[in-house]
Amino acid sequence: MPVTYLLIGVLVLVAGIAGAQEESKSMLDPRIEEADALMMGFAERTGLTSQRPPQRYLWTDAFAVCNFLGLARARGDEGRVELARRLVEQVHRTLGRHRGDDGRNGWLSGLDERLGEEHPTRGGLRIGKPLPERARDEAYDEALEWDRDGQYFHYLTKWMHALDQVTRSTGEPRFSIWARELAETAYAAFAHGPPGVGRPRRLYWKMSIDLTRPLVPAMGQHDPLDAYLTHVQLRSTTSRLPGSVGGPHLEAETGELAVMVEGGAWATTDPLGLGGLLTDAYRVQQLRDEGALADDRLLETLLKAALTGLEQYAASGELELPAPHRLAFRELGLAIGLHAAERMWQAAGRDPRPTATSPAVRVRLEALARLAPLGEAIESFWRAPEHQRVRSWSEHRDINEVMLATSLAPEGFLVLLSPHHKP
Repeated sequence: MPVTYLLIGVLVLVAGIAGAQEESKSMLDPRIEEADALMMGFAERTGLTSQRPPQRYLWTDAFAVCNFLGLARARGDEGRVELARRLVEQVHRTLGRHRGDDGRNGWLSGLDERLGEEHPTRGGLRIGKPLPERARDEAYDEALEWDRDGQYFHYLTKWMHALDQVTRSTGEPRFSIWARELAETAYAAFAHGPPGVGRPRRLYWKMSIDLTRPLVPAMGQHDPLDAYLTHVQLRSTTSRLPGSVGGPHLEAETGELAVMVEGGAWATTDPLGLGGLLTDAYRVQQLRDEGALADDRLLETLLKAALTGLEQYAASGELELPAPHRLAFRELGLAIGLHAAERMWQAAGRDPRPTATSPAVRVRLEALARLAPLGEAIESFWRAPEHQRVRSWSEHRDINEVMLATSLAPEGFLVLLSPHHKP
């Protein structure tokens, strides 16, 4: 009889734990649950959790990795961390290798199979566009170039951030090493012009899959800024990891990028660009708190540029256009940035020290807080089922749904965790 009672007690305890877990899940923020449903649909549709052929696209996948990490923390679900790891592996095996319709094969780096597995980012990563890259003897077609493969610098920096977030979430240094190896490779290929001679170096916007020739030689407006902060972030992570960590140090690259950023013109009225400015500003605030950046001057510059552009964008009437004439992922990028601005404002309010945040920064954060309804309006518009039935949504469904999930649950993308954190 005592054994029977013991078994009954164990069963009751297990049932109680399961019930508590289910109750905890049912009490989750509905935004978290909506974001999770979007991400699980994306995972099944693109071959991450199904037998479908992998459909990988570097920008979307970078946000997706961060989303899975954030959802793991919000839900207390280690399985979502495993999905982030699995997605990293699938991206490297797909976009770190040559296309199936290319005469070349193997890793982009040219490494053999074993070394390629150990250093999957050494050759960079393809964008994942549907068409092959432009041939050397083929004329440039601006419209067609958007659908051609290659390597985008700003996509590579997004992937560096995603890999770094995996290390910060799990404490596993290999993702940080891969991020820094990618940073070293990308900078060596995309940066051009002699350093320290009259003017800063520049960055190509798009290069060939093998990184031997520029496909679009112009420089993205925010590419140096994004790269600089990403390099600072990667170096900060390395310094905070316990024990010795291998991989590139990125000291010289970070110094050259710092020169590129000095006196940069960041103002824009593009919603995705504005969102990027705000998320970069939030990174500045967090990296300053980590001791990786020294003062508020860059933060003040970015907030000033973002506020100027936001006021112009809000007055433009673009958000009043019907759904077929709008691009959800670009607007959702702004919504994500406004979530970053909200967190900056909250962080400034929590720290009463006069030296923590300069008066100029506080004034601009307060002004940005008053524009928060713009992000709420964007989210509300694109969550409406009737707006998701338009062609501009369905043609970009993966990127739209992943970025909507990021806006609904932005912590995984926005918040830089301590590398010691365990989900």
